[in-house]
Amino acid sequence: MPSEVNPMLATLTDNHFSDPDWLFERKLDGERCLAFHDGKTTHLYSRKPKSLDATYPELREALANHDTAFVVDGEIVAFDGDTSSFARLQKRMQIKDEDEARKSEVTVYYYIFDLLYFDGYDTSQLPLRQRKQLLKDALTFKEPLRYTEHRDKEGERYLEEACKKGWEGLIAKDANAAYRKGRSRKWLKFKCVNQQELVIVGYTDPEGQRTGFGALLLGFYDNDQLHFAGRVGTGFDEKELKSLHGKLTRLERKSAPVVDASKAKTKGVHWVRPELVAEIGFTEWTSDNRLRHPKYMGLRDDKSPKDVVKEEPGARS
Repeated sequence: MPSEVNPMLATLTDNHFSDPDWLFERKLDGERCLAFHDGKTTHLYSRKPKSLDATYPELREALANHDTAFVVDGEIVAFDGDTSSFARLQKRMQIKDEDEARKSEVTVYYYIFDLLYFDGYDTSQLPLRQRKQLLKDALTFKEPLRYTEHRDKEGERYLEEACKKGWEGLIAKDANAAYRKGRSRKWLKFKCVNQQELVIVGYTDPEGQRTGFGALLLGFYDNDQLHFAGRVGTGFDEKELKSLHGKLTRLERKSAPVVDASKAKTKGVHWVRPELVAEIGFTEWTSDNRLRHPKYMGLRDDKSPKDVVKEEPGARS
């Protein structure tokens, strides 16, 4: 039985595919955890590795209710509704006292997706599909332990479903591959990128060698009031920077069109009349109504700025 494991890591890709030799799992936004049980004692470790025993005692105890030795890999997750929430999990991750952890209101689950050692045998070199079948039979999956389900073949269709549900994305895994330490292209990250229209409310001065402008300031309407939604500084080529800058300078105004301009950090900002609508790609909305990882996709002329409201992830048809 190994005393430690360097976890296998997925590589991000935008080449989404379907393949009968691959399987596809939900990507959960949590804390990676490797669990070691020798038949008597159980220990949890992060990928660094550091001990997680005191932070998640209920997970350790659920794993300890097994007679056979094993090493498993998985993700510790907390939920906000039906969506895994790293922000919520952080409240639990900071706890280092076992008694305090037991009193925490943050419920956690351990989604187990791989079996690396079982009953005296190194299973890490078996094909993934076989490891997952062994895993399903080896452990008793009762709360807070959960088996990580997967889909076969239809990666693109499953990703479409995942994005509509507001998930972070999928992990695509080569079903015939062994478990290898470190980052690998045998595991791939398919990330969801949401898109929606947002009103351009301003722009910032360019920095360095950049021409035109630095970033666009964005907004959306709520009850006829325009609210700040963050800024986007990627997705532009030189032609678009020049063209869009020309349009923006003609729309400049002295006052901010958004009701919460103080959130925009107004140094170097030029406000504009809210007449242009842009299509923006992003991973998710933050809790304070900002876009995470936004990317400019282009201008839209088929929607009135007044019709632009915040859309929840996955709500677009």
